[in-house]
Amino acid sequence: MNIIFSEERMPGEKVIGFMQEAGALCIAKSGLDPENIEVSVTFVGSDEIRELNRIHGMKDSVTDVLSFPQYAAEEEIPKNGHISLGDVVICSEQALLQADDFGHTPERELVYLFVHSVFHLLGYDHDSEDGRSEMREQEESVMEQIGLVR
Repeated sequence: MNIIFSEERMPGEKVIGFMQEAGALCIAKSGLDPENIEVSVTFVGSDEIRELNRIHGMKDSVTDVLSFPQYAAEEEIPKNGHISLGDVVICSEQALLQADDFGHTPERELVYLFVHSVFHLLGYDHDSEDGRSEMREQEESVMEQIGLVR
């Protein structure tokens, strides 16, 4: 899996390694070849994510992560060839606050937000109880496999 990071606010090598490993596991669970997948990741501050959240019609509030999928549904994602799944925007400030609130390490929270977004890019959603349950199960499975448990 190729993760393209914006050069501003790059995470440390440890976080990048966990994201690479976790992203490949997410992709493999979907039946796609991780070698063909590309995802863009940008880390922003709370003012920037609030503005993005407002502009894109969600809410005029700070959030932890936004996902911008390239494909509207899982069925639209090509099964082979180079595939750009979309963009992930993570609010570093919010992630650090949440890590503290939840008693997680900052690394775990950043990687969890990335995993959550990759599943969104793959077509998962949490609008229903069934969807929320399935998505959470997949997320926790990936986090456990890479050793970043709660």
